Amino acid sequence: MKFIHLILKNPFRNKIRSILAIIGIAIGIATIVALGIITEGLKESTQETLKAGGADFTIVESNVSDMFLSTIDEDYINKIRDVNGVKEAVGVLTSVQPVEDTPYFVVIGIDPSKITLSQVKIAVGRSIKEEDEIIIGKVASEKLNKTVGDKISIKGENYRIVGIFESGNIQEDGGAFISLKKLQEIEDKEDKVTMIYVKAEKNANIEKIRDQIEEKYGENLTTIASLEDLQSVDQGLKTVDAASWAISLLAVIIGSIGVVNTMIMSVFERTREIGVLKAVGWKNKRILTMILGESLILTLIAAIIGSVMGVTAIQILTHLNMGGFIKPVYSLNIFLKAFIVAIFVGLLGGFYPAYRATRLEATEALRYE
Repeated sequence: MKFIHLILKNPFRNKIRSILAIIGIAIGIATIVALGIITEGLKESTQETLKAGGADFTIVESNVSDMFLSTIDEDYINKIRDVNGVKEAVGVLTSVQPVEDTPYFVVIGIDPSKITLSQVKIAVGRSIKEEDEIIIGKVASEKLNKTVGDKISIKGENYRIVGIFESGNIQEDGGAFISLKKLQEIEDKEDKVTMIYVKAEKNANIEKIRDQIEEKYGENLTTIASLEDLQSVDQGLKTVDAASWAISLLAVIIGSIGVVNTMIMSVFERTREIGVLKAVGWKNKRILTMILGESLILTLIAAIIGSVMGVTAIQILTHLNMGGFIKPVYSLNIFLKAFIVAIFVGLLGGFYPAYRATRLEATEALRYE
């Protein structure tokens, strides 16, 4: 039998033990993949939010753990407009409300006269004019099966849909726009906004404008132009990233224990066989390679199964509308990370059993019953 065929066959001599080890590792890999997809989706959604309305940068409250928890006095909007180089400043209030079967429906409040600055394109109907009117995104229209003329209930109050829009922003297209004043009333946040989108004059120096704002209002406001800036104020992404790495470490530890147990039992049961191989001339290096190879086969199979499980879990959550406004992002790096973890688990978990196999004396192993 060829060496490679031996490596592929040996791990499944005891099928139940091998399957249990694969399942254990696959669960850890599935969690890594699912968290990675969510993290990438959060980053993309947040980046789209920062650039909503073609804004050059966004302003949020200083010292908040999450940008969406930001609360800014509306007075700052006019103050920002007066900064040299600023063309327009628009305050928006964001809220997440349960709407019908969608538990996380994003509602954005904006001054109806400024809605053109959000760069949403009305596909059907018109924009909002009155406080009892609402426009919904194309994605929301499809999910809720609503169109122009229908009504949406938010906190027991009905709003008439007067338009359906597209923006290219997954958060906006899965939600709705209503009057800023109305959303402030709903949220009991009179004269408050979540963030301010800032559009600079043509050819203006963006960094200079940001520096001016930070110098004047830095105690209360923070300017954000990219995800790199966001890392200093948004703990949400950091938390998910940290959770992802923690799960990776846990998967390594638990997976390694499972692999050690499986492989050491395999070596124990094949003591006589290993003695025969040594007697016919197999070197320790070849024995070591065989056992490590068998260990890697188990973990790579677990990585494939775990990746499929992770993607399936995300698809189910998305189908059930439990993903909220986060669009799943399937990055090659996520799956590379999963396979690197699996390879590491295979090498770490297989090393001791492989080393133990190389220490067996051929004469002693041949006498083993």
